[in-house]
Amino acid sequence: MLRFTLAAIALASAAPLLAETHTITPGEGAQERLQEALILAEPGDEIVLEAGRYALTDGLSLDVDNVTVRGAGMNESVIDFTNQQGAGEGLLVTSDGVTLRDFGIENAKGDGIKSKGADQIIYHAIRVEWTNGPDASNGAYGIYPVEASDILVQDSYVRGASDAGIYVGQSKNIIVRRNRVVENVAGIEIENSMGAEVTENLATRNTGGILVFDLPSLPQVGGRSVLVARNAVIDNNTDNFAPEGNIVASVPAGTGVMVMANTDVQVLDNALINNATSHVMLVAYAQDYEDERFQPLPANVVVRGNVYGSGGSAPDFPGGDAVVAALGGALPPVLSDGLHQNLALEDAVPMVSMGFTRRGQPVTEAKPEIIQPVVAGASPELPPITLPEGMEARLK
Repeated sequence: MLRFTLAAIALASAAPLLAETHTITPGEGAQERLQEALILAEPGDEIVLEAGRYALTDGLSLDVDNVTVRGAGMNESVIDFTNQQGAGEGLLVTSDGVTLRDFGIENAKGDGIKSKGADQIIYHAIRVEWTNGPDASNGAYGIYPVEASDILVQDSYVRGASDAGIYVGQSKNIIVRRNRVVENVAGIEIENSMGAEVTENLATRNTGGILVFDLPSLPQVGGRSVLVARNAVIDNNTDNFAPEGNIVASVPAGTGVMVMANTDVQVLDNALINNATSHVMLVAYAQDYEDERFQPLPANVVVRGNVYGSGGSAPDFPGGDAVVAALGGALPPVLSDGLHQNLALEDAVPMVSMGFTRRGQPVTEAKPEIIQPVVAGASPELPPITLPEGMEARLK
């Protein structure tokens, strides 16, 4: 009998603890109760935010793997940081396998939600909003995964970010789909990342709709293999309200899709309508740099199957009016500074090249030239992004 008892104790101690659900209600003490739940959660636990408004005065953090934070809906469970002290994130996640879903964050003093080094993270049906609309004092990023692998951002809404609504940086294996980004400086930005699909999103009333950038002097350089497909990129003409010195502060209002210093980018089957500078823009990184790993030119870009509406009639750069006048009243749908490498423009639309011969040339030295479509044969498809098995099953 003793042997069986000892065996039972050994098995019980080896078995994983049952996952727990920690239910949080709004009201007095919500800050302490919610942060305590985030600290004490065990892998597999779920933290449930009941419907209501959570008025918090400090940011939150989570560093436990495989935890789900779930609300009753992006407009039903709302974490309100209007009176937040300090300038940190609303929520900072530094653990793997986390699922964030069905809640809203408003008026964070810093970024809305930042996840750093958090692999296999899911953002599902999240709303991050600065309710005063475009303002340089708003937080920089709404949804902000960085330095990670296997990222899914879907069915979410971001408004008012003074840098990028949805930003994925220095990461690999990324899916950003079916989101709405409104009145941010950049709607969606993929930066210094490898292997991303940006599909079926609505980017509207931003300064720039979708940006694909690579920058020097970051731990991961060499962004490549980004698919921008089946998005609606409409009316992105909001004046740039980024604080001075930010890289996106140089993005012209009226930008649809911009590719800067990135390689193997495909812009396919998008609706590009009423972007007053350019629907698709290819530019080199213009500033000086010392990073020997860095390639400053956009290369191997494919533009195909897109639908173009009006646009290009009011470019937001010095001398833009003169360029428009020289070209008959509007820029063609595709604009390049002239420094791109290996562009396959397979749509039946012209492109204007500014004729630059070196990076950082002023527009006063531009020699604009209309270039007809260049089709270099069937362009190879990018390999599809596949998330780890079981990752999306966490949403069921």
